Amino acid sequence: MTSRKQLIWATTALAGVLSLAGTASAQSTGTEAAELNEIVVTGQRGPRTIDGVITAEQVGKSRSTINQELISTQVSGQSINEVLNLVPGMNFTNNDPYGSSGGNIRLHGFDGPRIAQTFDGMPLNDSGNYSLYTNQQLDSDLIDKATVNTGTTDADSPTASATGGTINISSINPTEDFGGWVQGSLGDFNYQRFAMLLNTGAVGPWGTRAWFAYSDQSYDKFKGQGDLNKIQYNAKIYQPIRDNGDFVSLAAHWNRNRNNAYNGPYLIQSATDSRSDVEVSPYGWDVDFTPTYTAPTFVNGSADVDQNGSGASTYWGLRINPSDTGNIRGQSRFTLTEGLIFTFDPSFQYVLANGGSQNTRLSETDAQLRGSHTSGGVDLNGDGDTLDSVRVMTPSNTHTQRYGINTSLLWSPSENHSFRLAYTYDRARHRQTGQYGYVDYTNASAPVFADTWGGLKEEDNRVVNLDGYALRSRDRLSYAELNQFAVEYRGKFIDDHLRLSLGVRAPFFKREMNQYCYSAKGTSSVLCTTQTATVSPNSTANYTYYRFGTSTTDYIAPYSREKTFDDILPNVNATWRFNSAHSVYGSYAESLTLPRTDNLYTVIYNDDGDLVSPIVDPEKSKTFDIGYRYQSGTLIASASVWYSKFENRILSTYDQETEIYADRNVGDVDLKGFDAQLGFSPIEPLSIYLSASYNDSEIKDDVVYNTTTTYNTAGKTLVEVPDWTFGLRAQYEAGPLQTGVQVKYVGERWVTDVNDLKVDAYTTVNADARFDLGYFGMAGTYVQLNVINLFDEDYYGSLGTIVTVTPGEPGYSASTRPYASQGAPRTIQASVRYAF
Repeated sequence: MTSRKQLIWATTALAGVLSLAGTASAQSTGTEAAELNEIVVTGQRGPRTIDGVITAEQVGKSRSTINQELISTQVSGQSINEVLNLVPGMNFTNNDPYGSSGGNIRLHGFDGPRIAQTFDGMPLNDSGNYSLYTNQQLDSDLIDKATVNTGTTDADSPTASATGGTINISSINPTEDFGGWVQGSLGDFNYQRFAMLLNTGAVGPWGTRAWFAYSDQSYDKFKGQGDLNKIQYNAKIYQPIRDNGDFVSLAAHWNRNRNNAYNGPYLIQSATDSRSDVEVSPYGWDVDFTPTYTAPTFVNGSADVDQNGSGASTYWGLRINPSDTGNIRGQSRFTLTEGLIFTFDPSFQYVLANGGSQNTRLSETDAQLRGSHTSGGVDLNGDGDTLDSVRVMTPSNTHTQRYGINTSLLWSPSENHSFRLAYTYDRARHRQTGQYGYVDYTNASAPVFADTWGGLKEEDNRVVNLDGYALRSRDRLSYAELNQFAVEYRGKFIDDHLRLSLGVRAPFFKREMNQYCYSAKGTSSVLCTTQTATVSPNSTANYTYYRFGTSTTDYIAPYSREKTFDDILPNVNATWRFNSAHSVYGSYAESLTLPRTDNLYTVIYNDDGDLVSPIVDPEKSKTFDIGYRYQSGTLIASASVWYSKFENRILSTYDQETEIYADRNVGDVDLKGFDAQLGFSPIEPLSIYLSASYNDSEIKDDVVYNTTTTYNTAGKTLVEVPDWTFGLRAQYEAGPLQTGVQVKYVGERWVTDVNDLKVDAYTTVNADARFDLGYFGMAGTYVQLNVINLFDEDYYGSLGTIVTVTPGEPGYSASTRPYASQGAPRTIQASVRYAF
């Protein structure tokens, strides 16, 4: 039996940001082939390994990798981003103990939308706002490896948003032998999960192999009312070609989530409470959405009014977050001739999702319901009159269909030199609607969201006005298209002491926007209506603004426009190996994050009558890092210092020329820090992994608040970024029993842009124990126990940040209070896996 100590040693100490990663964890087949080529072409023994499990990292940039051996010790069904929390530079705040509510990523100070995440080389960030939905990703049981590049990309990274780096996950390959496993898990909060995997083994004349997997997971919220449900279907077919690493594979993924949302506690109590830190929310630690709600009795001839405020809009039954996501991923590698390799990775993605919680109280004689009519109304509740105010759902649905290609041609004219030409194509059709839907009042004391998609799917659930127009809160269609070319050179010099990589990628991005509603001047607010518009007095000979009713808001008629961006982004790194144990490296990389859809739908007319957006430039980062590695048979250590210059940061600010609030480029941020890790095995059964990171950020400019005032942000630290983080995993193996303890320390984090409110540091401890029946000949079969937050520490996870909490400070609002997600309490889970 393979030693469990060896496995975890390879997973932690060898999974370092600076020390090692297997080539299979590269984000695309092209990058994998380029890295593997450095070993295969030379015919040399290759870099050092520990117990022959994972190859020591040789790339000249900061990178961290974990594999399935570590992943399998974690909570069943857990998000892969939570498992990555051990690696230096990354802090992930999970919104519940099991991961289905999503969470928030901070990587070297950058948030999730500024970090590119890929899945078998396919981009996962939303094509509109670049958000990452960590609860919709591949089941962790099926992930072979996950890699974090801090501040850098690969030469062919297929992304329009990567100023903070990349996270790349790769799925397991089918095995050559028939087999599989079934697993059941039970845990606190009524957690139930069933998962299974079947490997066909090599079948047919060409040795084709495949796996098929299924999982069904459900549990209650750890506070308040409601539950979370997730079902996944996955499959992968793999066809090897010859024995030189060539292959063709096709994989499919489907994920269905139906989640009730959590409500986070506010951090300050009143306008006079301006404490600089917060220990426990004065609003109550376990605060959540309103548990009860009684709808009014609708009576003909009576002006019945639905509840407002906490009694209705915050009722838990109206807070559901549905999503249906799926994809098909192809990967392939072909050796065309000696020294010439071609890779081709096509993909398709499908998304239908919404926030689910949007609802409003609508008068039956509202102007939107009357439309072009000057009188009358719509009987929304069926009581025979139009005198009432009725609650309706207004979810913002997003439907995406996305096609992609990532391909490379790799030429190796000699053992020490290789060249790569890469091309990426990514086109997403991004349809965003918000059709109003009815609330089901069958049970007046517990009304529910009748249709999780509002009026999108079922015509009889649509709220229709007197003109026959289905009411909606938004209606737009976008096409995001990326054409990217990249070239890369890799060389080895001075008897392989020096390794050099020179790359450059050139993205050409186009976003086509079709707005079908009226847009409020200079904001992202819209009015979707059939009301009669009148010309605004602010119109000129070159452009026309419109107004509705007695409102003085200026609107822009529905429109179509295009916006293009392009750039040249170098990626350079080098490694100097003194001997087999010691090496140093350095890298420089430029990355960008292009304006999001909402940024570009915020428009005004310029003097010439052209529609323009206040956003001028993409965000851009320039990252330097220098690192040292030590690798021996029992000890691996690494350390690096890094610096990132973040340019053209986008915030919502006041424009003095247009006298409106809009998203715009407001200045730069300097970020710098230190990452280190150490892995060792002092005795055969014991493995220990330690990591530490320091992060320092400085906002360079004050942000304009209005014509006379600015936010005092210059010199301040970015919100939600801890200064220090530490990680520890220790594992001990005694016969069939393997035990592990995992510790994460997160330093203080600012809640406000002007740094006048922060939350305390916290430390969480997780523990796991496995009784491995492989010790008795039942390979792959085990019983496992996991405990999250062993000491039940109260702490805040994701933070809802604002400008300031100090009365009199520019940007202060007495009606605006910061909030936070409550960290998960102690949670126990037990799993049994049977392998065959």
